[in-house]
Amino acid sequence: MNLINHYFPHLADHQRQQFQQLDTEFRSWNERLNLIARTDVDNLEERHFLHSLGIAKVVEFVPGSSVLDVGTGGGLPGLPLAILFPEAKFHLVDSIGKKIHAVQEMAHSLQLTNLTAEQIRAEQLRPKYDYIVSRAVARLATFHTWIAHRYKPRHEAAANSGLYYLKGGDLTEEIQESGLKATVVDLPDFFQEPFFETKKVVVVPA
Repeated sequence: MNLINHYFPHLADHQRQQFQQLDTEFRSWNERLNLIARTDVDNLEERHFLHSLGIAKVVEFVPGSSVLDVGTGGGLPGLPLAILFPEAKFHLVDSIGKKIHAVQEMAHSLQLTNLTAEQIRAEQLRPKYDYIVSRAVARLATFHTWIAHRYKPRHEAAANSGLYYLKGGDLTEEIQESGLKATVVDLPDFFQEPFFETKKVVVVPA
């Protein structure tokens, strides 16, 4: 976990251990379920865990706040973020039951008591959240319709409440199409690996 330790030097020892264990658990589940492409397992830390943590370079989830991870798949970005922010509560959702089962088992092994995972579509959810995160599940215009009503009312929500969406490439057209007031943060401002050259976090306030 050299990259995570390099970019997040203030981690507690137990958090470092959790990231190491997540690496082991994720590889084991990936053998069975293909959570990510098998050809990409060698790049697990950089392209999946560190990429997920790119959101943490843009926003700090306040203690006691709630975070929804939509289309989490094998637990990304939710699992790494839950390790990093033990004081926030994470709800990871996906429509594929086998993947959610893997996420539940990994969270249990890592003793992540601040994380729940559920097989459900975002549109079917009833709770409200401070933050919503995701990794390039759909075009912004489509994705936003799924989650637009999932935020807490303004007077209850965290100050920087909103969507933090990991995307890549030129997003000009996609953002225009959505009609949303979005800010784009470039991840190369924080990470120097070539993989991050085109990677971004799109921020849409609640």
